[in-house]
Amino acid sequence: MAKARSLFFCSACGHESTRWLGRCPACDAWNTFAEAPAPAKPSRGGNGGRARGAMPVAPIRLGDVPSGRVARIPSGMAEFDVLLGGGIVPGSLVLVGGPPGAGKSTLLLQIAARLAAQAGPVVYVCGEESAAQTKLRAERLGAGDDLLLLAETDLHAILDALETLEPRVLVVDSIQTMALPEVESFAGSVSQVRDCATALMAFAKRTNCATFVVGHVTKDGSIAGPRLLEHLVDTVLYFEGDSGADHRILRAHKNRFGSVDEICVFTMDQRGLHEIRNPSQLFLGRSSSAARPSGSCVVAGIVGSRPVLVEIQALVGQASYGTPQRLAANVDRARLAMILAVLERRAGMSIGSHDVYASVAGGLRINEPAADLGIALAIASAFRGRALPAATAAFGELGLSGEVRGVAQRSRRIAEARKLGFRTIVAPPGGSRDANEDGVIVAPDVSAAIGSVLS
Repeated sequence: MAKARSLFFCSACGHESTRWLGRCPACDAWNTFAEAPAPAKPSRGGNGGRARGAMPVAPIRLGDVPSGRVARIPSGMAEFDVLLGGGIVPGSLVLVGGPPGAGKSTLLLQIAARLAAQAGPVVYVCGEESAAQTKLRAERLGAGDDLLLLAETDLHAILDALETLEPRVLVVDSIQTMALPEVESFAGSVSQVRDCATALMAFAKRTNCATFVVGHVTKDGSIAGPRLLEHLVDTVLYFEGDSGADHRILRAHKNRFGSVDEICVFTMDQRGLHEIRNPSQLFLGRSSSAARPSGSCVVAGIVGSRPVLVEIQALVGQASYGTPQRLAANVDRARLAMILAVLERRAGMSIGSHDVYASVAGGLRINEPAADLGIALAIASAFRGRALPAATAAFGELGLSGEVRGVAQRSRRIAEARKLGFRTIVAPPGGSRDANEDGVIVAPDVSAAIGSVLS
């Protein structure tokens, strides 16, 4: 009997190898390889390996391809439609990932129930729960009775049933529970997850059925995570932030039909997830006129295509041990180290022997360089023990020479800050626009910015 072949897969990026490797050569991750059965090789026929009897293929001229404009399907949640780029695209394959308990199943069950009442047949495949358990959750969420449930894990049986139903939207919860009988591995393995996702993608493109797939992310990024699926799907949505908070943040990390880094903020209660139209008020936590303690600064940021105001908090204290600590929550740690070096060298702040902690209140992660000036002002405020004036916001990128550099969408940041009641805005130079911006403090460098609000 021939020995069964095996391959090793990297759980972080999906790289394949014929032997186990301690370090992945594709993504440089350590101890991420796991073994899985190798897929059977298809038999090679004549004509260079093409199976006999197969229809010949030929390229098509780009001008002869029909227009790709399609009518998007509204989900019933305006913020979720913005996250997808304007609505659900028929025939798209969307992956919704996140840790257990983040709200993936709750969100998709709510959307599926709304679409079933508006857009025609919608099928919800519940692989982790029975139909009775799913109905209990649907009753708690206030869902209607038009949604079609399919409690099955055999993907062949699911696809056969869908051929007769012809749904407009399909939800698979979750991809880790689906299995194909011909794949010689257990459900949730690399082979099963990859082959099941490929079969669902082929079904979605052939029938023009919008398909949502739920994928779990374990804490250590195990092999069943949805990272292996990111190159297959059209859109990747991730729940991020603290799952113990009363709000959830859904971010688009990949989107072939819209922009990336869009966010959708929800609050969660017993009735499910409810979208928040103005996330800035949630992340600020207090009004603009309220006094803020030292070490706090409001940053006018841009997340995706929307302006969002967040509160940066910093804490500076004398180091108790030999090596000072530099800890960052929802802030890039390398960026924090660079800002500390600029403050010490260009602003004359001796913080080399102090512990520094920086965080973004509310759980939203800030990646753009425009938050540099706000982080620097929060650290300076905490170091001097003096609070910034009330109703003050800031934005700007710091250079290594200490200058405050301009950032994109300056007018939108200022307009959002003024709309929420911030009267004083510390911003980088904007050229001829500076004279027409009331309440804007132009800071050419970090020393001038600190002196303007902490003098």
